[in-house]
Amino acid sequence: MNTIITCEHGGKSVPAQYRRLFRGRDRLLNSHRGHDKYALSFGILLARRLSARFFCSTVTRLLVDLNRSPHHPKLFSGLSGQLGADDKELILKEHYEPYRREVEAAAAAFVLRGKSVLHISVHSFAPVIKGITKSADIGILYDPSRYREKAICVQWQKSLYEKAPALKVRRNYPYLGKADGLVTWLRKKFAFELYIGIELEINQGIMKLYGKQRHMLCDTLVSGLQSGLIQF
Repeated sequence: MNTIITCEHGGKSVPAQYRRLFRGRDRLLNSHRGHDKYALSFGILLARRLSARFFCSTVTRLLVDLNRSPHHPKLFSGLSGQLGADDKELILKEHYEPYRREVEAAAAAFVLRGKSVLHISVHSFAPVIKGITKSADIGILYDPSRYREKAICVQWQKSLYEKAPALKVRRNYPYLGKADGLVTWLRKKFAFELYIGIELEINQGIMKLYGKQRHMLCDTLVSGLQSGLIQF
């Protein structure tokens, strides 16, 4: 299947003109609030394994969150939210809009020719969030009302259980697949028969455990995914 891989929170870089906002905030930038640790490197691995086009951003989500809709209240963080309207508009034009347009165009290139496209948006989550330990290694997020997404993810989870039973895989966890995000936004643009949007959430703890052998985890996930795609 035609596939694109994206990584909206791949880095913690701050454009020079906005560094004043983040002075003394290194700890915040290095935290999960600043970026999705390991997501970029894993997204690259996944794209290579699937021979997929890859799109990523390394600008910190604390400047603008590329995985939020244009009018979402958390599009800008508490830091960048202090900026004036002109600065915010410039950030959107330079960082937000080009990325979203590029990903949408990549999906549209297939859909407009009547071809299916699988879009996997790669993210990571902290093992402990707000004092709560997360009970999964892998989260597969989808919209249950879109039967192709559901069927692929159900089979993906089942195959992973058979191939790697020690790996804790949950569906629509630690977030709901219908929550606001780039994938959800694109579902509104394209018919469910042709656009299949899935968010892959990987526990940073399991990433750290695999260390330099992260490619093994990637191979396992790809093998499980391919078994789910056979039906399509």
